[in-house]
Amino acid sequence: MKAFVLTRYGEPEDLTLMDVDKPTPATGQVLVKVMATAINDYDWAMVRGKPDLYRLLFGITKPKSPVPGMELSGIVEAVGDNVTLLKPGDRVYGDISQFGFGTFAEYVCVNEKAFVHIPGGMSFEEAASLSHASMLAYQALYDYGKIGEGMKILINGGGGGVGFFGLQLAKLHGAEVTGVDTGDKLLAMKSIGFDYVIDYKREDFTRNGKKYDLIVDTKTTRSSISYLRSLNTNGQYVTVGGYLHRILETVVMNPVISLFSNKRVKLVPLVPNKDLGIINHLYSQGKLKCMIDGPYSFDKIPWALRYFGEGRHTGKVVIHVSR
Repeated sequence: MKAFVLTRYGEPEDLTLMDVDKPTPATGQVLVKVMATAINDYDWAMVRGKPDLYRLLFGITKPKSPVPGMELSGIVEAVGDNVTLLKPGDRVYGDISQFGFGTFAEYVCVNEKAFVHIPGGMSFEEAASLSHASMLAYQALYDYGKIGEGMKILINGGGGGVGFFGLQLAKLHGAEVTGVDTGDKLLAMKSIGFDYVIDYKREDFTRNGKKYDLIVDTKTTRSSISYLRSLNTNGQYVTVGGYLHRILETVVMNPVISLFSNKRVKLVPLVPNKDLGIINHLYSQGKLKCMIDGPYSFDKIPWALRYFGEGRHTGKVVIHVSR
């Protein structure tokens, strides 16, 4: 089979398309023919080995998993012993990061628990765009943001996958939603329903005097304390990704902030695929749509990774792998 292989940390262009052995499912695993995959922050960090702290997860001197990629949709081709949830021919999708990596390939073997069934009417490309970003958005808004009716919400990084899903989920509760991003993304954000958009290159939303009940941050480029002035009384700041040292700072600062304020800062420790059943239901009801940048062909993965890492994408960058 074909796979993009990374033998050392470097740049996206260092990924090499190679012929490798097709894997065989072990006990509890399924072999999935990858129909589509997507690009994520983890992929950008894994390929580059940056920030250095991530090497504790990915491998100190070189990647432990030579094939990056953590999100896929596909068709179950074979099953290992003791597999009870899936069978050959099932259309599935999921975030496999709880069990490993390797979706930048034509086939992958993963524990069956990494997948849910694709509902009728959902394309492989749509499914590939959903599992990671929709879960970050859902768990940020519901599990940690405690979304309520009519809230004022700001999403920093609103033009990416988490932002588009977060907007749609927030609108189910009649929220007023402001999105922060820049460039061509701003027009796309207005077109799909953001009430207000802010170009971060022109305006610092933490200093414009406006306040929100909930801030969901996909970028986390500054100290969590700087967001407090943009929160209403009892408001919450929730981060789902961004600069690692700023994310860790959020964990440290929450108990400190709670000593002198009713405001809270929180980190979402993502539980992969936990609420995909709810996402499937919303999709089937027509209440949730996918915003896909692409799909791009399999051979474009190094280019797509660079495109994503430089923040030029709108929505979710999806790769079409097989036909």
